[in-house]
This record gives sequence, structure tokens and C-alpha cells, in this order.
Amino acid sequence: MFNPFFTTKPVGKGTGMSMAISYQIITEKHGGKLECFSTLGERSEFIIQLPTQQQVSTAV
Repeated sequence: MFNPFFTTKPVGKGTGMSMAISYQIITEKHGGKLECFSTLGERSEFIIQLPTQQQVSTAV
């Protein structure tokens, strides 16, 4: 589901980019983690973890 263009919608409905973009922003831009746990026909749980402190570069 985190792969670009993955969708469960019919052809022509939606781009299948939302979760891929969300994953990229959370992991690459913020150094976080995005997980999904799903039970078919019941529920899905998304866990988003973001670091509490940002790494700062000390380039001279």
C-alpha cells in the first residue's frame, strides 16, 4: 500500500499516490516511521512515529 500507484479503487478512480506520499514525507523528510496493521473486513490501524528532536547539522 505504500508503493506508488497502489489502489483498491476501480480503474480511473484515484491516483494511488496518497499513502506513498505520506510514507515519503514521514520517513524521508522527518526521519519517522509509518506502519499499517490491517484485518481484512474488520479494521486498519496506522501508527505514525516522529522523532521528538530534529538533527541539526553543524557545518562550518
